[in-house]
This record gives sequence, C-alpha cells and structure tokens, in this order.
Amino acid sequence: MSGSAQGDTLEEQIDQWRGFVSRRRAISASDVEEMEDHLREQIADLESGGLDGEEAFLVAVKRMGALDAVSREFAREHSHRLWKQLVLVPESDGEPGSSRWRELGVMLAFALAAGVAVKILVAAVDDEMALFRNIPFVVLVFLAGWFAWKHRAPWRVCAVTAALAAIPALAVNLYPFVQTPGPYPVPGMTAVLAFTHAPVLLWLLAGVPHAGGRWRSHERRMDYVRFAGELAMYLALIILGSMVLLGLTASVLSLAGVDLEPVMEAWLLPFGGPGALLVAAWLVEAKKSVVENIAPVLTKVFTPLALLMLIADLVAMLVNGPLTTVDRELLIIMDAVLVLVLFLLLYWISARDPLVPPGVFDWLQLALVGTALAVNAVALTAMLTRIAEFGFTANKTAALGLNLVLLVHLVWSARLLWGFVRGSRPFAEVERWQTAYLPVYAVWAAVVVLVFPPLFAFA
Repeated sequence: MSGSAQGDTLEEQIDQWRGFVSRRRAISASDVEEMEDHLREQIADLESGGLDGEEAFLVAVKRMGALDAVSREFAREHSHRLWKQLVLVPESDGEPGSSRWRELGVMLAFALAAGVAVKILVAAVDDEMALFRNIPFVVLVFLAGWFAWKHRAPWRVCAVTAALAAIPALAVNLYPFVQTPGPYPVPGMTAVLAFTHAPVLLWLLAGVPHAGGRWRSHERRMDYVRFAGELAMYLALIILGSMVLLGLTASVLSLAGVDLEPVMEAWLLPFGGPGALLVAAWLVEAKKSVVENIAPVLTKVFTPLALLMLIADLVAMLVNGPLTTVDRELLIIMDAVLVLVLFLLLYWISARDPLVPPGVFDWLQLALVGTALAVNAVALTAMLTRIAEFGFTANKTAALGLNLVLLVHLVWSARLLWGFVRGSRPFAEVERWQTAYLPVYAVWAAVVVLVFPPLFAFA
C-alpha cells in the first residue's frame, strides 16, 4: 500500500474515533482536540518505533484506554471493525484468483442440482398445490447447502438445521388439510397459512448455515439481514433482465414460426428460477462493497415515500367508519404494509454507519416507526372488534398474532430510536434489538405451520 493510501486510511480511522468521542455530551470540543493531540503523539511515537500508521492507531487507542474511559469504550466496541479494515484487503494483481473461480464453479453446481431437483419434482407430482408447497423446500435446501459450503458451517449444525427444516416439510405434506369440494378443490385457510408461512420459517433457518453455525452472533445475524436485502435487489434485476431477454427472443422466434413456450415450461423455468436465486446469492457475496454503497441511497429514497403511504393508510382507516366495518382485505393489506415497513427499517439499520451521529434522516426513521405503530394500533383494534363480533378463525388469529409480534418489535425499536436521536443511547442498541428479535418471527411461523392446522381442525 502506498504512503498516501496509508495516510488516508489512518485519517479515516482518526475521524471515526473523533466522531465517537464528540458524541459524548460531557466532553467539550476543546477536550476532544486535546485528546486527539495526545492520540496523534502516541501514533507518531509508535511509527518511529517501526509500526505503520494503521497498526500504530490500533495500539495507540488501546494505550489511551488505560487513561481514558471513552477511548477504552471505543476500542472495545470498534476494534473488530478496525481489524477488518486492516485484514480484509483485496488480492493483488499478481495473485491467482483460483478461489473465486472455485466459488463460481461450486455455485453453478448447486444451481444445476437445484434445477434437476425441481425438474424431478415437476415430473413426480401432477397436483399444482403439491408443487407449490414443495418447491421452497427443494430450492432452499440447495441455497442453504451453498451457504454451509461458503461459510464452513459445522456438519452437526447443518444436520440439526436440516432436521428442523424437515418438520414443516412433513407437516405441509402429511397433514389432512380439508379442501372445499367441487370440480376444482380449494385448500382451506389452515393449508394456505401453512404453505405461506413455511417458506418464511425455511428462510430464517437458512440463516444458520449462512452464519457458519454461529447463529447466536449479533454480527452474523445482521450480515444475514443485509444479505437478504441485497439479494432481493440482485434477484429483481436478474428477473427483470431475463424477462426482457426472453420476451425479445420469443418475439424473434415467433416470426420464424418457432414456439418458445414449451421449452420455457420444460427447461427454462425449472432451471432458471433456482439458478437466478443461486447466482444472485453469489453476486451478493462477491460484490458486497458495491451494494453497501447503494443501500443507503435506496433507504433514503423509500423511507419518505413509505412514511407518506403510511399516513395515507392511517387516514383511510380512521375515516372508514366504525372499526367493525373495516374490510378484511384492508386489514390484510395493512399487515403487508407493516411487514414492508419492517423490512425497510431492517435494511436501513443494516446499511447505516453506526459511527455517524444522529441526523435528520434518523428522525425521519423514528417518524416512520411511530406512524407504523399508529397503523398497527388501529388494525389491532379493528381485528379485536371483528373477533369479538364474529369469533376466532385461523385467518383472524394468524393476523392478530402477526400484529402483536410486529407491535412488540416496533414499540421497542421506537424506544431505542428515541434514545439514539436524543443522544442517550448508542446506535448499537438499536441494531442489536433487531437481530435479537428475529427468532421470534421463526417461532411464530413455526406455530402457524405446525400448531394452527390441528388447532382449527385442518379447515
């Protein structure tokens, strides 16, 4: 690394330290300058002893920790991030990139195997509903397998995760769900709830091999949250691009009298869907730095729009007459909106620099969460009113439970955000709450998949 590049990196690290110290209200600007002068003196002494600037910064902060509680706190909270900056450097041009080619080959092998498995499933079942409920299990097992290989998850952890994933797979296939009689049988509500909640449970379980088996780690969980948001971005781009290419290809071939539809149904869809998912996952892992620059921009664009949408939804629900007249479809849409707000909140937290002091956009996020709480309260009131009048059903109970889970998540997030923007809480507490609460969603999805069907007589 050149001397100028080393100097730039050192100044960035000193800026991080200065920003951390400046957020302490008890420390004046003059105190910060005096502490920075002392830090720079320590760095200069260490550099004269043979250390480079980055190494000297780390040692100097640790040394100052013996004299200063703020520096000690900075060293404890941010040494992991600083070591990542020192260690995770790109490969030099002279080094072979065999590991990247090997990762690409392994990913393509998993994608091909997933396509073959989907092709076998399509040939084995003639029921569209059976295909619908089993495709997530077939595809996500290969994605989880690639996670396990990529992040070197222990085989015991993988075995336990696979056993847990097998439970909902057996439930959705063996439960005697009741279907509406007729020429085109329609599955009951417990079946629909189980089929839609099972992929959520599977996706959360796939986070265990993605974390390399260290699912208790806050950093690993937040990495998975960040990965999920980035994966959605890449997957959407791949799907849109594929649709354009296939549309143009089908148009050209149709002029030549060739019908592309049979080939699409027999080969392109079974292999293209899983392949797009695996390729998107590989791209996220390979291009993290690029997406991390895009993520803050996306959150700043969509957060104000989401806030306006929530305000409009809240007004619509309040002026729609008595809560007993609120449509069931409207309540379902409100749940979808709240889940979208939750995803936006998680994506913002995963993309935000924790060292930056609170600003206007953080207040905007607090307003978003507060408005979401108001919408949640109105929706909960309407649900409880409808349940009191018409009784419990599987659908109403699932919606009520999801709203209660979201309520706890949003209330505590609002409390922590309020403390952060007022300067009384570090951003790390806001971040840790999100990852600590994720298993609650897995538990709730498992309850809907496994407990609801027998509880409501599989209807």
